Amino acid sequence: MERKVSESVINRLPRYYRYLNELSKSGIERISSKELSQKMGVTASQIRQDLNCFGGFGQQGYGYNVKLLQEEIGKILGLNTPKTAILVGAGNLGRAFAINTSFEPRGFKLIGIFDIDKNKVGTTVKNITIMDYSEIKDFIEKNKPVMAILAVPRTHVREVANELIDYGIKAFLNFSYAEISQTDGISVENIHFSDSLMRLSYKIKENYSKDI
Repeated sequence: MERKVSESVINRLPRYYRYLNELSKSGIERISSKELSQKMGVTASQIRQDLNCFGGFGQQGYGYNVKLLQEEIGKILGLNTPKTAILVGAGNLGRAFAINTSFEPRGFKLIGIFDIDKNKVGTTVKNITIMDYSEIKDFIEKNKPVMAILAVPRTHVREVANELIDYGIKAFLNFSYAEISQTDGISVENIHFSDSLMRLSYKIKENYSKDI
């Protein structure tokens, strides 16, 4: 029976990957779970438990080979098999995300951008010509992208998501401030910048309330 990995473990994997990448670039070849825990603020026990979910990759008395561990976590995350993606909504947020995100190192390739604004259609973002949303069904049927990034008004997000699911999209990265429910066969990441601001507000209140 296949062992199910918890969501909390999966959520920590990108952070491990990022720290290991920084260590590798710094020329560090191996590291112990204790040393890694001190850098990341995660207990050494937690690191070992997380990695043991996938078989464990260290040697007692030696620690982890930084480059090999990064590569293994990359494989677990699927970064070595790029998935095709489209962006729906080429407003300020959508354009900024497309321009500033390195998709390929994170397991995706952006192949199409769509909008309903005739003033945006025909212009380019990151060497991709923005297409009219009316063309999206034919584009998906022809190119079969797996994931859609949504940067559309919240009043339209569920309607757009349902349409794209019907057209064959399997996953969403949703920036639209209205959550999409994860259903069978559909993977969703709902991104809420406002939640991050409120969490930060709480931390400031708790730690620095006398100073503000």
